[in-house]
Amino acid sequence: MNALVTGGGGFLGLYIVEQLVARGDRVRVLCRGQYPRLAELGVEVQTADIRDRQAVVQACAGQDAVFHVAAVSGIWGAWSYYHDINTRGTEYVLEGCRVHHVPKLVYTSSPSVVFDGHDHQNADEQLPYADRFLCAYPWSKAIAEKQVLQANSSGLATTALRPHLIWGPRDNHLIPRLIARARAGQLKRVGRGENRVSVSYVENAAAAHLAAADRLQPGSTVAGQAYFINEPESVNLWGWIDELLENAGLPRVQKAVPAAVAYAAGGLLEAAHSTFRLRAEPRMTRFLALQLSRSHHYSVQKAQRDFGYSPTISIKEGIQRMTAELRGS
Repeated sequence: MNALVTGGGGFLGLYIVEQLVARGDRVRVLCRGQYPRLAELGVEVQTADIRDRQAVVQACAGQDAVFHVAAVSGIWGAWSYYHDINTRGTEYVLEGCRVHHVPKLVYTSSPSVVFDGHDHQNADEQLPYADRFLCAYPWSKAIAEKQVLQANSSGLATTALRPHLIWGPRDNHLIPRLIARARAGQLKRVGRGENRVSVSYVENAAAAHLAAADRLQPGSTVAGQAYFINEPESVNLWGWIDELLENAGLPRVQKAVPAAVAYAAGGLLEAAHSTFRLRAEPRMTRFLALQLSRSHHYSVQKAQRDFGYSPTISIKEGIQRMTAELRGS
């Protein structure tokens, strides 16, 4: 098929592109910069920002499917910035699909759209959207996901995937920051260290996008639905972090801070950054304190049932694949 991948030069997006190319699909990528790997793959690249309405709409022309992966994530920042990229950018993708009669759209969402600060243990898609968000990222993604699912129709089949804590080789966000903090002696366990979370190895997450797209068509079971995507078994967050650190040749996390203290510190730092208009991201926020101290792991039975989601790379194998990269971080 002809497939457009927005954000196809990014972490998850590039794996989706590689898997599409490997099976013979014709791929177009919409991204902001130049990426050597995309040139190696021989895909068509259109350079533009997701906030460029005309470019986004035009990129959808002639496509059989759109994988909308482009987004900005973070624990802090101006609402307008996240809204323009995550929410309005999605509106432009939807417009492009309608104008050019694209039959299916797979949207990369986030479990944070339902994260309400409480423990989620093997929760499923019946969880409602959070009614209060502590930062702009999950709020902007929740609005966008609602728009995508509401756009599902006889002419455009849509679905939203919620991969949780994507990690793996070429990660340019989560694990590099984790390793950097550990090397600087700034990494502390938040809470008791007993909380369990879901993680999603990047190749498994990418394969889920292709599997969902293959089953997606107007009127299908997948159409108009949201799905959690992660490994079926949860991990102890801090045990998993310790294992990553050990593979990077670093000591385990030694220091700890109570969850309530981290949450309060996050509130104070947020207030200070707002008052003094500091551009750097706070070292702690209320959202981050809750993410690091609460359990949040999700059932993937719905994805298994509806489009055969079946991760092929285990957490243990994923860590082994990352060892060289971790040691070079």
